[in-house]
Amino acid sequence: MQKNDIITLTIEEINNLGCGVGHLRDGENNRGQVVFVRDAVTGDRLDARVIKVTKNYLVARIERLIEPSPWRCEADCKAKGCGGCVYRHLSYEHELEMKREYVKNSFRKAGLTNVEIAPVVHTGELTGYRNKAQYPVRNGKNGVEVGFFATGTHRLVPADDCKLQPPVFAALTAYICDFCNRNHIKAYDEESGKGLLRHIYLRTGAKTGEIMVCLVVNGKGLPHEKELCEGLEKEFPQVKSILLNTNTQSTNVVLGKEYRLLSGRAWIEDELCGLKFNISAGSFYQVNRNACEMLYGIAKEKAELTGNETLLDLYCGIGTIGLSMADKAKEVIGIEIVDEAAKCAAENAERNNIKNAFFYCGDASDAERLLENAENSHGRIENATVILDPPRKGSTPELISYLAKRNFNHIVYVSCNPDTLARDCVLFKELGYEIGEVTPVDMFPRTGHVESVVCLTRK
Repeated sequence: MQKNDIITLTIEEINNLGCGVGHLRDGENNRGQVVFVRDAVTGDRLDARVIKVTKNYLVARIERLIEPSPWRCEADCKAKGCGGCVYRHLSYEHELEMKREYVKNSFRKAGLTNVEIAPVVHTGELTGYRNKAQYPVRNGKNGVEVGFFATGTHRLVPADDCKLQPPVFAALTAYICDFCNRNHIKAYDEESGKGLLRHIYLRTGAKTGEIMVCLVVNGKGLPHEKELCEGLEKEFPQVKSILLNTNTQSTNVVLGKEYRLLSGRAWIEDELCGLKFNISAGSFYQVNRNACEMLYGIAKEKAELTGNETLLDLYCGIGTIGLSMADKAKEVIGIEIVDEAAKCAAENAERNNIKNAFFYCGDASDAERLLENAENSHGRIENATVILDPPRKGSTPELISYLAKRNFNHIVYVSCNPDTLARDCVLFKELGYEIGEVTPVDMFPRTGHVESVVCLTRK
C-alpha cells in the first residue's frame, strides 16, 4: 500500500483513541494488515484514503461512507481535531459497551480471564460535567485566542465553547482574551519564547458555583492586573479567586511552581458526599463531581466497613475518599506524598468536624517507610482496610508486596487506567488475594477514559 491509495473497509471495533479498526482482507481467512481510521464507528462500511504507511499498520481517513453504522450519530462539536471527545460521533449506549469491553480486554491480556466485569455505571450527564479546564493561548489572526492542542501536536484548535466544560468557562475565556487584545497583551509563543499569557486555568465548584481563575504567564506580572480583577469580579460574581502563576521555563508543563494571589482567596469551596472541601490551584480534585460521588459510593460499598476498622487511605490527596468513609470507620489514616495536600486534607477533616481522620506525608514508592510517621503517632496499624487510588501509572510492586506482607485483608483499588489495574491485580493474586467483581465507572463521558473499582480480599 502507498500513501493516498483508496481502500474499502468494514470497521470491526473502535479503540480508546477514537480510531476505528479494520483490516485489509487477504482472502477469506486472512485478516490482513490492520488499518486505523479516525472518526470511524464499529459497523461502518467505507472507503478510506491512506495517509500513513508503516510496516505493521496503516492510518487512513474517511473518504466516503458506503453504509453508516447503526451506532453512528452526528457529532455536536465545532472543534475538529482536538482529540478530546473521541466518542462524540457514536451513540452513548455503544460507548458504554466499548468501555466495558476495554476493561475486559485489559484483564484478558493480563491473563485474568475469569474476573467478572460489571456493566459501566454512569450519571447520564454527557455535557458540562468538567469542573476544571486548562486552555492554551495563542496569537491568532483575530488576536489572542484559546482552544486545545490537536492530537499529538502543539497546533491550537480554537475551541471557545467546549461541550465538556460548563458554559461559563467560554464566557470567561472570551472576556480574558478581549481584555488582552484591548490592552495589547500578547500570547506566549513557544518558538521565540516571547509573549506573556501562556494558559488560562479555570476551576469551579460544581455544587457551590464558585470559580477560580488562574492566569499562567511568562513573567512575574500582567499589565493592568487590578483592572482585570475588578472587571472579572463585576462581570462574574461567582469568581472568588484570581491567581497568577509564573512559568518562564521552555517546557510542556502547564503550571510553574510560583503562585501569586491577585484578588479574593487562594481557594474555592465545593461540596462532595455531603462534605465541604477547599480546592487550591495545585490540589487534585476529581473533575466530574457527580460521577465522583457515584465512584466513592461504590468504593464505600466494596469496603464493607463495620466501624471497627482502621481505613488506610493511600495516595489520599486532599482526603476526599477517606473523609467520605470516615462515618463508617473507627479511624481514617491518610498518606500522601505532597505535604501541602496532606495538610489540606487535615484542614478538610477539621472543617467538617471529623475527629477520627488523620493525615501524614509519605512516599508510596518507599513502601517500607510509608507508614512510619503514622505508626509513630498511632502505634502499629492492624485490622486495616486499604483504599488504593494511585495515578495512571498504577501502584508499584514494592507497595503491593508490602501490603500483602502486612496481611491487610481488604484492599479497595480505585483506578483510572484499566491496563495498570489489571497488571497490579496479577501481582495481588500471586500474593494470595482474590479479585472481586470490577465495576467500571464512566467519569469522563465522550472521551476514551474509564475508571474502575475492585475489592481484593486476602484468602
